[in-house]
Amino acid sequence: MAEYRILSGARDLPKFLNMKTVGSGIVASIFGCTGPAMIIINGAANGGLTHSQMISWLFSVYFFSGLMGILFSLKHRIPIAGAYSIAGAVLVSGSLTQFSLSEAVGAYLIANLIIFILGVSGLIEKVIRWIPVPIVMGMIFGVMIHFAIDMVTSVKLSPLIAGAAVLFFILSSRFLKGIPPVLTALIAAFLIAVSLGEVQVPQLESVFVMPELMIPVFNLNAIISISLPLALLVICTENAQAIGVLIAQKYKQPINEIAIWSSGFGFIAALFGAHAINAAGPMTAICGSEDSGPKSGRYAASVVNGFFFILFGIMAGLIVPFVIAIPLVIVTAIAGLSMIGVLLNSVKLAFSADKFQMGAFFALVIGMSDISFFNIGSPFWAIAGSFLISFIMERDHFRTKVSHGQLTQQKKAL
Repeated sequence: MAEYRILSGARDLPKFLNMKTVGSGIVASIFGCTGPAMIIINGAANGGLTHSQMISWLFSVYFFSGLMGILFSLKHRIPIAGAYSIAGAVLVSGSLTQFSLSEAVGAYLIANLIIFILGVSGLIEKVIRWIPVPIVMGMIFGVMIHFAIDMVTSVKLSPLIAGAAVLFFILSSRFLKGIPPVLTALIAAFLIAVSLGEVQVPQLESVFVMPELMIPVFNLNAIISISLPLALLVICTENAQAIGVLIAQKYKQPINEIAIWSSGFGFIAALFGAHAINAAGPMTAICGSEDSGPKSGRYAASVVNGFFFILFGIMAGLIVPFVIAIPLVIVTAIAGLSMIGVLLNSVKLAFSADKFQMGAFFALVIGMSDISFFNIGSPFWAIAGSFLISFIMERDHFRTKVSHGQLTQQKKAL
């Protein structure tokens, strides 16, 4: 049945491949293959990994996350992008100074086992379904508003390059309806950066490096230090953001299946050095935005994103120097522009209802705070903290909690 649905989605894919879906997919992949890749490159250096081990890490997270995004999107016809946990990469890069790579791989496998068990049990969906939608939307807005703020900062740092991106985004939105404005902004900013000599490709270290199959070693201390925090990051931070984006864009949310697929692909990818595979909030937001065209065909954007992720993973040794050469202000500006749609939808849904306004407010500010306790980032604490506050201050609201069905009616009214 699943195979039939994937094949059905693949057969219909060509009619949805157009300027809008392809443009959004390209923008999402550039976002995912630049800044996040640098986190892994720096983490591998800090963790003492060899060049080939670093390339294998990049191969595994991009190849298998791209594959997951393609297959999941084709099956469900929803624009969900596969990726990996950036916070998780930071977590494990620090742990690599204490444990060997083989011990880290063993901990990655245990983390995926935890995620799989929670997904199969249905516990994840039960918990997420019980959380009021305004709180989830407040968290999404609070976490992702940083992209918009950093966009403004990038204009201050580089008025010509980042300023051109914003200007072309505005003009394209007004006068070029058939082209994603973010794609126009990206092309304009890149061309200006090239003309200013800001793009300088360093000497290539290698063209192709074979990924390494790694034998796991199960160390109790590594499992305690890595597995549980990593599993919580994937479930409560990464997948939760993607699910929130799907809610904001009025898509169904196969919550347990996302966890199961994440852990399944993550388990295989871990044998090549990947710390995690999960659904991606920012890339899902880009692919699922209105810039990708009609709702029914936006899954094509995430398929395009997945294709370029797979290509990046296979050719990581060749492509990494080019990634390093792209000015950070371009990535920052484009990321902020890409988030505008999801930010507008999130803030509307967070504060359009009469209930859970205090919870939504605290979810927003905790998400914006970027706090981290026990190596778990602000998205989790935004949900947990605001839920507790709302339960104390707005307890009566839980008796008539805003359901997803009621939310759909509210969104139609908007």
